Amino acid sequence: MCIALKYGNWNVTAPRMDAVNALVTGGYPPLSAMVLASRGISDTQQAHAYLDCNATLHDPFLMTDMDLAAGRVGLAMERGEKIAVFGDYDVDGITATSLLTDFLRKNGADCISYIPSRMEEGYGLNPLAVHQLHDEGVKLIVSVDCGITAIDEALLCKELGIDLVITDHHECKDQLPQAVAIVDPHRPDDTYPHKNLSGVGVAFKLAAALSGSQEEVLDEYADMVCMGTVADVMLLHGENRVFVSRGLESLRHTKRPGFAALMKECGCSCDTLCASTIGYNLAPRINAAGRMGQIDLALNLCLTDDEALAEELAKKLCELNRQRQSVESEIYNQAVSMLPDGKPPEAIVLADDRWHQGVVGIVASRMAEEYCCPTFLICLDGEHGKASSRSFGGFNLFSSLTALSDMLESYGGHELAAGFTIARQNIPQFRNAMCTLASHFYASSTPRTVLDVDCVIPPELFTVHNVDALAILEPCGNGCPKPVFAMEKLCVDRITMVGSGRHMRLRLRSNYGIINAIYFSNTPQSASIAQGDLVDVAFNAQINDYRGERTVQMNVLDIRPSCNAECSPELYEYASLRTGRPITDPAPLLPDRSTLGDVWRYLASCGTSIQENPMCLCRKIVRRSGKPLSLGKLLACLDIFADVGLLTMHRQHKYIAIELQHRSTKADLNQSKTMQTLLQSKGS
Repeated sequence: MCIALKYGNWNVTAPRMDAVNALVTGGYPPLSAMVLASRGISDTQQAHAYLDCNATLHDPFLMTDMDLAAGRVGLAMERGEKIAVFGDYDVDGITATSLLTDFLRKNGADCISYIPSRMEEGYGLNPLAVHQLHDEGVKLIVSVDCGITAIDEALLCKELGIDLVITDHHECKDQLPQAVAIVDPHRPDDTYPHKNLSGVGVAFKLAAALSGSQEEVLDEYADMVCMGTVADVMLLHGENRVFVSRGLESLRHTKRPGFAALMKECGCSCDTLCASTIGYNLAPRINAAGRMGQIDLALNLCLTDDEALAEELAKKLCELNRQRQSVESEIYNQAVSMLPDGKPPEAIVLADDRWHQGVVGIVASRMAEEYCCPTFLICLDGEHGKASSRSFGGFNLFSSLTALSDMLESYGGHELAAGFTIARQNIPQFRNAMCTLASHFYASSTPRTVLDVDCVIPPELFTVHNVDALAILEPCGNGCPKPVFAMEKLCVDRITMVGSGRHMRLRLRSNYGIINAIYFSNTPQSASIAQGDLVDVAFNAQINDYRGERTVQMNVLDIRPSCNAECSPELYEYASLRTGRPITDPAPLLPDRSTLGDVWRYLASCGTSIQENPMCLCRKIVRRSGKPLSLGKLLACLDIFADVGLLTMHRQHKYIAIELQHRSTKADLNQSKTMQTLLQSKGS
């Protein structure tokens, strides 16, 4: 059994010491300086630019069509025309809808909001909604966080005499809708300096253009812009750092009853509020409204001024989120049971009539991470299906769906998350084509699970003072992640189970003293660790405040066996070996007799059945033998043993399952096809 290496390969950065020293001299605390240097920052000027939360906001009118958008909305306000703000049902869309609706109403506009039902209408503008708004007397629709692909719906608006202003932040297709104005930083002709705005960020820019004062609008709505920006996992660079920093400060002293009630119901402390609080506590509960078909709960929470109503809505959202978790668990179990046996697919494409459209996206995200491949889950309804998909390892979903668009009825999204509709009969063809695209993308056979570690730190730097000082890096999130540290050669001194046996509390011993750690959702059995083991630990640093005593603690992300020799994740030309392509240099893969002996002796010591993460197995062999070994050479050794019948082997997603075979005669490793191929390549 292996140490459950969640990420397989650690990408550990070694910070340049001259950069660390320059940053420390410039006033940055030691751990923060090491993190910044690991991220390529070498002086205080670069550090200030990277962390700046007070940058000047760009003029909204630098966005293409912003003048047209603001002009048309302003004209509608002057004429008293009825305006509909049309949004999306996720947190970004809900906050964008709430922000613009509230702003327009407070400035005298006749304004309603409309967010489509996820189950009945699906994502974005749709004919049903357009006709309904027309019947209600709407003269202008302003889309937020959607609309950039609404070609047919824009034509329908034109036919019905409704003007359409689109504000969005999603990727554009080749053809843009026919609208009065299209404001999207991803437009090919848009020159706005900051391309990574959220949907609520673009909505804020429209409100600022109408107001004439970005500062006043941000003072009023920073909490909403922050919420949507974090929930939609936008890069926390440039303007987004300003939005999130200002928004967190606003939330700590919020005057918005809905947000105050939700934080109270979630048990969120204003003192420890950070971007992670939004991502893990607040956003899922707001998202639950859209996922479970009760979007009005979230929209009213954002807009209400009534404290009693806010408390009631917050309680309902929390209960709805618990229901969502139950449905999610059921769909996950069903989806996993549908996976094919044997070799894992390069892409997971599954469909079912029972699945809840609002929840499959979360399940797709979970499965993409667990099975290390892009995942597409399709909710069937009659002869059609609506899908949610999530990426893995850099696979571009939007590009892949564009390549296969002939099989789809519609699609939209971006690199990491996308949705589409498809005819039931096209699903098998789509599955085969998508697996082929993913197979080509992953052809390098590079380990797909990688944990980026900022730096290895010595135990003596792991102090309350230094961990407190990491606050200088906040807000942390996409583009400025929470620091990940590693500490090497720690002895597992004690293991205590907590949380009804679901989590491990570890006491680790270093030469410097004792370090406490918590490893969530792991047991000694699942992690295969025991008292006395020597391990490396990757972790987030945190402060444990217990009865007024503050101590440092590791929040463990991964554990691996410690090694005294080099253990390389390099695969060299292993993909060529497996696929029969010519091998330019077989030397990194060709094992000598000593290496083959080291690998076999370790395998034999484990019993007949072994299930290991390949990189974990490699590290264990290196630790036992004390000799260097690469992942590519280890896999070649296993193939050689399999060729001559010493073992059978097949991959199970992140793991290799190995069964040792009993033989009555001695195996001749030179008869291995793999060995012969490597020797022939060496001789040629």
